[in-house]
Amino acid sequence: MDLEKLSQKEYQQYVASKAKPSPMGKDMLWAFLVGGLICVIGQLLLDGYQRAGLGQEAAGTATSVTLIFVTALLTGIGVFDNLAKHAGAGTLVPITGFANAVVSPAMEFKQEGFVTGTSAKLFTVAGPVLVYGISASVIYGIILWLSRLG
Repeated sequence: MDLEKLSQKEYQQYVASKAKPSPMGKDMLWAFLVGGLICVIGQLLLDGYQRAGLGQEAAGTATSVTLIFVTALLTGIGVFDNLAKHAGAGTLVPITGFANAVVSPAMEFKQEGFVTGTSAKLFTVAGPVLVYGISASVIYGIILWLSRLG
């Protein structure tokens, strides 16, 4: 079959006939359970840090740092990616997904050396997020400052 000569509709039918059906129900259940488990672990960490004497804000920071560290560690040793294969979107809970997105490219390019490989690739995903986040906060700050002048 010459795929280049197929019409758009014929090509879509061909692709549909070759694609394996997605087990949507199972995928959603895994995502819900794993995402929920990550959130429960986060809540347990937060409660534990508060019981240890940290205030609400400090406990929240400690929880975030712990989740980022554990996710980065699990990504570095290859465990988090295996979990993500089964859990799918459940591992994209913002803080763990972001930590994984920062560490994964760095691990992929570690053979290129520490500076040009690992260090340079750490920010391929995080860089744009940081740039736009910081830029948006500066613009918001300027707007807020200008609104209070008058």
